[in-house]
Amino acid sequence: MQKRLFLSSMTAVALAAGAGNALAQESTFKIGLIVPLSGPFASTGKQLEAAARLYMAQNGASVGGRKVELIVKDDTGTSDTTKRIAQELVVNDKVNVLAGFGLTPLALATAPIATQSKTPLVVMAAATSSITEASPYIIRTSFTVPQVVTVLADWAAKNGIKKVVSLVTDYGPGMDSEKYFKETFVANGGTVIEMLRVPLRNPDFAPFLQKVRDAKPDALFAFVPSGAGSALMKQFAERGLDKAGIRMIAEGSVTDDDILNSMGDVANGVVTAHHYSAAHNSPLNKKFVEAFMKANNNLRPNFMAVGAYDGMRVIYEAIKATKGAGGGDALLAAMKGQIFESPRGPMFIDAQTRDVVHNVYIRKVERKDGQLFNVEFATIREVKDPGKSK
Repeated sequence: MQKRLFLSSMTAVALAAGAGNALAQESTFKIGLIVPLSGPFASTGKQLEAAARLYMAQNGASVGGRKVELIVKDDTGTSDTTKRIAQELVVNDKVNVLAGFGLTPLALATAPIATQSKTPLVVMAAATSSITEASPYIIRTSFTVPQVVTVLADWAAKNGIKKVVSLVTDYGPGMDSEKYFKETFVANGGTVIEMLRVPLRNPDFAPFLQKVRDAKPDALFAFVPSGAGSALMKQFAERGLDKAGIRMIAEGSVTDDDILNSMGDVANGVVTAHHYSAAHNSPLNKKFVEAFMKANNNLRPNFMAVGAYDGMRVIYEAIKATKGAGGGDALLAAMKGQIFESPRGPMFIDAQTRDVVHNVYIRKVERKDGQLFNVEFATIREVKDPGKSK
């Protein structure tokens, strides 16, 4: 009898302790930030993490009665690693939200985990149109490639460019770039005389650029992922394409703010389309750039940073809306339809597609105060992803 009473009391203590642990666990809202911090795409991860931490520093580490914990994991930019980390974060760490995703294959690898566990997944960087269709739990705060390349194709066709060779990186966003640029450019009367694809890993642009020079187009249209633009621009100059009168027009990742100053004068005058520039002229962006650079040893924020900064805003507002008590479905519902002013300009999350809608800007690289910037000179407002309308 005494033994049974002892065991009962011990069970009660264990249950109470378990309940206490559960309450303690529930009091912390966990965000699993999966980013490439090593390997060829480490600059992307650095920007994403820095912006997420800046948002938390500015807005506090507790919201909606919950302490917010950011769990940062390095996936090295490989899909298998991303998937394993996501599973561990959901099962072991019991994160409330998954976020980050520097490349399309990494987001797609994690989509089934988000669906099975009903965990909102906030894509802060990857840009292939179809990503949000891979899981009903995906929200995107970055951008989509079709949004920006269709705007660029419209501009090119109306500004004296008739013949183009396209050169893209051979993976999801590159194929989106190729497809949507060509469709829009041809519809406007232009001709894409050749389409070239370079490998994602360790690309050598030189032989492809020689083909461009031999084809003698009015312009080269290019897309490469963030970080690869320096090598492309260097080899563009080395192969003498600029001297041959071939213009460079590009999706904005090519003249990424993070690396733009290292490109030198060959980048001067390059026209791109994108949703964010560190030179965007708004009071909010000026404050964002100043704070980001101060917190990160004078590092200039790029479009990855603004995707993560806005992603954290979407998560925080969802926690507030659910008063800290929301599960995956409630958080997801609170993320849909958010409308706000970003350092990039006005934006909202489309409630139907769960994708970002924002302004797209035509920019030209110019030297100001001794530094190179993407200076915006035209604005196309409230651009939806054209990939969702087909």
